[in-house]
Amino acid sequence: MKNHSCRKYCFLIPFAVVGFLALFTYAVYALWNGVLTDVLAVKAISYWQALGILVLSKILFGGFPHRRGGPCGHFRDHMMSKRWESATPEEREKMRGEMRRRFGDWPHPKSWCCSDDKEPDGPGKPTNP
Repeated sequence: MKNHSCRKYCFLIPFAVVGFLALFTYAVYALWNGVLTDVLAVKAISYWQALGILVLSKILFGGFPHRRGGPCGHFRDHMMSKRWESATPEEREKMRGEMRRRFGDWPHPKSWCCSDDKEPDGPGKPTNP
């Protein structure tokens, strides 16, 4: 078993997360009370109300930057592209069929073309019957 030097500091990660959240909450608190009270004539808020606004925005808007896939998103994309490249034409058709079954004919619905075996004349141009 390899002893990595970063394992010594793993216990600091929760403290760093809490510290970042505290600083971010303070930034929201300071900006709200420093800017919005003068510009929009809204009430001043407390530190805990600023934290509540952050939680509410997380719930309503779905998160903060790096939302797509998190830290492993690029790795997952790379692995899927390697899998696609190494697949045989039969395996690729099977994957396409499974995606059609799950998600429909996105991005080209069946009404976009006249028949399943014909391609349209060009982008955005459905074929004539």
